[in-house]
Amino acid sequence: MSNIIISNLSKNYNDGAMVLNNINIDIRHGEFFTLLGPSGCGKTTLLRIIAGFLQQNIGTVYFDDECIDPVPAHKRNIGMVFQDYAVFPHLTVRDNVAFGLKARNLPRDELNRRVDEALATVRLESFETRMPSSLSGGQQQRVGIARALAIRPRLLLMDEPLSNLDAKLRVEMRDDIRDIQKSLGITTIYVTHDQEEALAISDRICVLEGGFSQQVGTPTEIYWNPTRLFTAGFIGTMNFFSAEISGGGLRLGTQTLRLTGAVPDGAVTAAIRPEDISLEELPSSVAAAVPGRIEKTTFLGREATCSIAGDLGPCIVSLRNATLELLTKTDVAAKMYLPFNKIKLFDAAGTRLETGLSS
Repeated sequence: MSNIIISNLSKNYNDGAMVLNNINIDIRHGEFFTLLGPSGCGKTTLLRIIAGFLQQNIGTVYFDDECIDPVPAHKRNIGMVFQDYAVFPHLTVRDNVAFGLKARNLPRDELNRRVDEALATVRLESFETRMPSSLSGGQQQRVGIARALAIRPRLLLMDEPLSNLDAKLRVEMRDDIRDIQKSLGITTIYVTHDQEEALAISDRICVLEGGFSQQVGTPTEIYWNPTRLFTAGFIGTMNFFSAEISGGGLRLGTQTLRLTGAVPDGAVTAAIRPEDISLEELPSSVAAAVPGRIEKTTFLGREATCSIAGDLGPCIVSLRNATLELLTKTDVAAKMYLPFNKIKLFDAAGTRLETGLSS
């Protein structure tokens, strides 16, 4: 059973600009669900509607079987973690965590027990008497998480909580957030524009762009099987080539490949991940051979990337075991092999075509 159901939801502002357009999402009990997209795509607006800070124009939001649209924000029992930490600078760590509980008029013993549990969950027990000014950014964000958890919310909302932290601390904190969420089993909706972050911590991801839900799926589904051209380009690195379908064949550069599924004629975009392209020869029965020239090779430690000017246009190739000889090559001929089963086709509207390729 779904914990959160967002049905036919749309939102526009007074100037008529549509921010969210017919959003339909089911979020399961205990799921870590991420809203991912570029700035201005509508992800924070959707989070604020779920929280009760904004009202949609059309559609409904359900918590289990309850429509919560008429319920004010302070009665939805939601924990919220903000981008800017939102800790009270004049209160100690303990008093910050206890703030939401005091409004609930809990008995002192119960209040103290919940604060102790929340501080232990985020590993800040020894910091309870400190003031926020003496804490690092990561520690302040832990205070914000502890405060949200202390009220025992039915839903945890997190709005870009790591964007103000440095790169190394972001990685550490995202792992901590994932571990805390799983240990408590609390349904969590997380907003970010960071693709790597979303892939690392999510059970499922909703990719938003221009107010539309482009795709909902697991991290592996989103990465390896994008159903929309935007998703393919936004998540990770993707090579795109112009191609043409005519008479059951795909014209890709100077080659014509057979289609294994019936699709209409017209211009299409072919896409393939850099790690799926090989510089080692593959049989013509499984891969298309594309001539090109290596323009630059960049060593990145665990892998190297080759920038190649090919017959299809510029292309990036990822190499796991690049030799020293290859790393020093520039302006030399190279042949790329594009496996048929790794090439994805998208029509002019950006929708994935359900077809395969063969020689």
